[in-house]
Amino acid sequence: MREIRIPAFAKVNLRLDILGKRADTYHELRTVFQTISLHDDLTLRDSKASGICLNIQGNDSLSLEPVSKNLVYSAVDTLRRELEIRSGVEIDLRKKIPAGRGLGGGSSDAAAALRGYLRLTRRNVPAPRLMEIAASLGADVPFFLFGGRALGIGRGDEIYPLPDVPKLTLLVVSPKDIHVPTPDAYRWLKAPALTKRRSTSKLWKFCSLCWSTQGSGLFNDFERPVFQRHPRLAQIKRALLQRGATEASLAGSGSAVFGVFPSPALARRAAVGFQDEQTFVCETISRDRYLRKVQSAP
Repeated sequence: MREIRIPAFAKVNLRLDILGKRADTYHELRTVFQTISLHDDLTLRDSKASGICLNIQGNDSLSLEPVSKNLVYSAVDTLRRELEIRSGVEIDLRKKIPAGRGLGGGSSDAAAALRGYLRLTRRNVPAPRLMEIAASLGADVPFFLFGGRALGIGRGDEIYPLPDVPKLTLLVVSPKDIHVPTPDAYRWLKAPALTKRRSTSKLWKFCSLCWSTQGSGLFNDFERPVFQRHPRLAQIKRALLQRGATEASLAGSGSAVFGVFPSPALARRAAVGFQDEQTFVCETISRDRYLRKVQSAP
């Protein structure tokens, strides 16, 4: 029985600037994505049964949801329809990335499912069409077809690879009892209309920073409104800085917060101070390393 195993890496946003609200009600943003070593694991295998069988381990809340709502199921179902494949597939998804924490776990799972299913079936989809399929699944999904460090514009689904920065050590702190739905975070932001002058100045500032190979400092427009409603997250950011992080930021729209540390040892020592939260010591993943990992997995 043919089997494909593939990792699905998490991400953080090194910068996340919201330029304003567009006429179509979406928000125009500029963000710098960065993949990190924290990852879920997918295994796809041929099945004699028809349809898609998805088994989820490691996240009770996801296990209780109808599998048809999971992005992995949607990704494979979309490809099966696109390629007119009728044979069955069994998928095991082992979750390590906390769901709903701004780390992109669901989107990464979907991209890994797209890659894995094409390898399993030995089929191909033209790159532009694969990007369209990825974008239809979620705004962050296209990024995970690239990995490394990349610029996201529009809703974050238009991706431009950026030069990788030197490897960074991160401590990711995931509060166990705080969940920030992304629609709520956008509503709290109260972004101005895209035509306002503030949007233009933010755009020029962003463009002057994001192409640097030395990085540009962490920044996230979601921090102000999210921290106002969840002061505990602001406390975690301060604690990361007090425990030796050179920088710290909210991950996406939250609720995870991450800090950049000079060494893995210092990050591990800092993690001891967050015993009430879930913590992950990890590192950034370059584009070349990312592609090797997701393309060469057995």
